[in-house]
Amino acid sequence: MAPRLAVLSFVVVVLALAPSRRARAAEAKAGATAAKLVSAKAATAAAKAAPKPPRPRVGPLPAAEATMTHAPFEAGDCGTCHQKEDPKSPGPVKSAGNELCFGCHDELQTAMSLPYKHAPTVDSCTNCHNPHNSKQRSLLVAQQQDLCFACHQDIQAIATNAKVKHAALTTGAGCTNCHNPHGSAVEKLLVELPFDLCVKCHSKDGVPDGRGSTLTNFKSWLETNKVWHAPVKAKDCSACHRTHGSDEFRLLVARYPAKFYSEYNPQNYELCFTCHNTAAISTPQTTTLTGFRDGARNLHYLHVNQEHGRTCRACHEVHASKQDHHVRDGVPYGKTGWMLKLNFTKTATGGQCAKTCHGVKAYTNTLPTAQKR
Repeated sequence: MAPRLAVLSFVVVVLALAPSRRARAAEAKAGATAAKLVSAKAATAAAKAAPKPPRPRVGPLPAAEATMTHAPFEAGDCGTCHQKEDPKSPGPVKSAGNELCFGCHDELQTAMSLPYKHAPTVDSCTNCHNPHNSKQRSLLVAQQQDLCFACHQDIQAIATNAKVKHAALTTGAGCTNCHNPHGSAVEKLLVELPFDLCVKCHSKDGVPDGRGSTLTNFKSWLETNKVWHAPVKAKDCSACHRTHGSDEFRLLVARYPAKFYSEYNPQNYELCFTCHNTAAISTPQTTTLTGFRDGARNLHYLHVNQEHGRTCRACHEVHASKQDHHVRDGVPYGKTGWMLKLNFTKTATGGQCAKTCHGVKAYTNTLPTAQKR
């Protein structure tokens, strides 16, 4: 009896000394806040230490070559920036660094006060802009993407060599569709929070992908389908998609079948199995791995694990759905994209599908008492 009392006494002491759940939560929150501050400081330091492009020419181009001219230079007001008004010998600029530019462009000074700063901008505005005239918009010293790739060669390699390209890099404003080239309140110099940025762009009807298939209007889709997949709920598009280019369908970070049918091979479902248990597909009989079973017969195994198996997309939405477990209402089928309805109905002990790939079939995932383990 004495040893048992000693153990109980020890447990009581440990519990008394252990921090409360509220204390642990407060500590975790404080740690997360500190981590964010450290991350912001580290990002700013990294920006300052980032590679810089070679110094570009910032003298005036021949007027015939320029398509854009800086207003003071066009007006002949050299003294706005230089110590003398003489166009042939204006002398040095009135002040060093970016302060001269900020004298007129106070909105850029505001941008440079944000937590994340672009290293070339911190160094000098003339890393990217010609203060006199230019062949490029915004007085850039080179075409925008070439200018970005001069420093970001890792991104250039992805964008150039990827089998699946992201149109955001080459349409509209190019890199500045997503990034602010001066400063931002969001990491990676993004112009908005990543999720908001993705949804804002992918909120149009009838936009085709590179293969001619129509992309989803995610603004309306997420508004009408309230059961969000965990990465979407976490607002983390990058959990599944690469933003600059990928070798996988739909810019995915790993393999995922693009079609309704596919031979079962765990490698084909690399993306899904990043989070989901492979055993739920590879085990013929189970009472614990999935609720989609008839007794102990694993219906995921039945549908997927075969030479001509139905892929995850045959039954599940990958972003959001109206039903639990992301069961979809219907799936585009065949080359015409005809919508095959699942007609799935959930029941207290399982569910049923009707008039889909087969006639009405129901399943129950409860077991007789004698079969339970």
